[in-house]
Order: sequence, then structure tokens, then C-alpha cells
Amino acid sequence: MRLPVRFLPEVEEDVITGYAWYESKSIGLGEDFLRIFYAVAVSLSRNHLLYPKVYGEIRRCLLRRFP
Repeated sequence: MRLPVRFLPEVEEDVITGYAWYESKSIGLGEDFLRIFYAVAVSLSRNHLLYPKVYGEIRRCLLRRFP
């Protein structure tokens, strides 16, 4: 069963900022960041029980390559 994944506006702002920062370090690195971020979002939707709850029903997955 797929569950919807919702992001707070702050998360969306952080993703945009992260993209710009990584892209400024190396062309294409920002694209890699976005690709991995959205792949994890899909994984959360499909396999949410793999990720620990951090607050109430909120789950978290850290991106290994992009701290």
C-alpha cells in the first residue's frame, strides 16, 4: 500500500537551497541530490515501516551521500 508523503514548506525550501548549494559546488551534483531525495520520498511512500518514527507519526530517512 502506498501512503502519501507530505513535506512541510520548510522542507521544500531546504531542498531548493540544497540543490543550489550542491550545484554551485559541482555542476550536476544538485541534480544528483534531487534524484536521490525524490527516490527516498518514493521509498518512504512504499515502505514507510523501514524508517524510524522521530515524532508522533513523522518518519525520517537521512540521505547518506548528502548530509
